[in-house]
Parts: sequence; C-alpha cells; structure tokens
Amino acid sequence: MLVLSTLGAPERRRLLGRRAQRREAEPQPEPEPVATGRGTLIDVATPLASSREADAWLAGAGEDELQRDVRILNWALYCFRLVTADSYRAPFARDQALVARLGYGMGEEVADGMWTRARELVEPVHRQRRVKVLAPQARLAAVLAGRDRPLVCEELVLRTRLDLDQGREREAALQLLIALDAALAELPGDPSAAALAERLDELRAERDRVAEAAQAALAGPLEAPERETVEFVTGRLEAVLRARSVAAR
Repeated sequence: MLVLSTLGAPERRRLLGRRAQRREAEPQPEPEPVATGRGTLIDVATPLASSREADAWLAGAGEDELQRDVRILNWALYCFRLVTADSYRAPFARDQALVARLGYGMGEEVADGMWTRARELVEPVHRQRRVKVLAPQARLAAVLAGRDRPLVCEELVLRTRLDLDQGREREAALQLLIALDAALAELPGDPSAAALAERLDELRAERDRVAEAAQAALAGPLEAPERETVEFVTGRLEAVLRARSVAAR
C-alpha cells in the first residue's frame, strides 16, 4: 500500500481578482516556505507476527529495502504521468529524499507517518577522485560557453538507462534503437571520432540485434536474450560517450 501526503507550508494568500496582482518586492527577500511530500510504503502482504520478528526485520533492513520502495513509488509516479499526460512529472531519486526511514507499526499508525519503532537511513557517501568530480563541471562550462555541443544521442541514452533502471524493458528497447542510430549518425563526424573508431565498429555490429529487440518489444515482453542485448548495448553506448568526453579534454 502506498500512502502519499503533503506536509504543508504556511499558506501564501493571494488577492482575488481576474488579473494577477503585483506587489513591491523586497531587495533581499526571505526564502519562501515550501510544502514537502511524504510517501509511505506499507507491506500489507507479509505482516510481521510479533514484535520480536519485527525487531529482527528492522535490524537487517537497509538500502535494498529502500530502493525497492523507491521503485514502487516511481512506478506510481510513472502511471500518474501517463494518465495526466504531464510530460514534466519526473521520477524520484534516492538522493532527493530529505529523510528516509524504515520502521514498523500498526496500520493507522504508519499510514499517518508514525511508528512503533523506526530508524533513519543515512545515504551512503560515494567518494570520487577529484578529477572525476571536476570533469563534468569542465564540460558543463564548455557546453554553456559553446565550445562543446551536447549530442542528441546523449539525451536518448539517458532515457534508455532510466527505463532500464525502472524496469520498463520494452520502452528501453525501443528507445535504445533510436539512441544507437543517433549515435552512429553523430559520432563519426565528431572531433573525437578517430579515438572512438573501434568502439563505433562494435556498436555497428550490434545494430541488428538491437533492432530485433526493439521489434520484439512491439509485440510484448522481452525474452532473456533481448533483455541481455538491451542491457549490454546500453552499457557499451554509455562507455562510448564517456570515452568521447575524455578524448575531448
């Protein structure tokens, strides 16, 4: 069961009228309070038989359980995006959570965001070498200044990866075919093409298999070989784009 609620900020009252009202802005305004949301996933299929069993579950639960719940939440958001035809509804990422908790309690208790017992999960810190942290910043500066250009295939590969991570394998297969064709059209003319020649040959060799996976996706769920193709080629395409960024430095 998924329970969504809004934790309200102080209401900012607006003057009524047919036209928008104007008011003088302060030179240094205070930040406006904003509402936050809370999503609670309640496992009603496998209730815990006793407090001892619940404590044992809580002691062993962690990021894996949280990631499972995030996938369920994203599935609900995805469905909401489709039924409202709102293309700007974005998925939720683990690092967007202000607070993440795992716990147990009675039905009405947990539905209201309360617990018998709970613990807070601290997001793991992934340390990166300084060069890896600065590289995206350097490319962002180059793109904004017009010294580099974003490629269409870059955006399409990101969409493919998102579909894969969210379990939408049919969408991923169809998106990958477009991403691959865009990459094979754009990258040979890129300044880094010489450094990517061998990788591009590898991608060309996979094109027929990707097309077969996409065709299968039109008919229904993918079989294991098609899923493996989509996962493998997506990873290889991501590797090519990383290599392009390195070659462009």
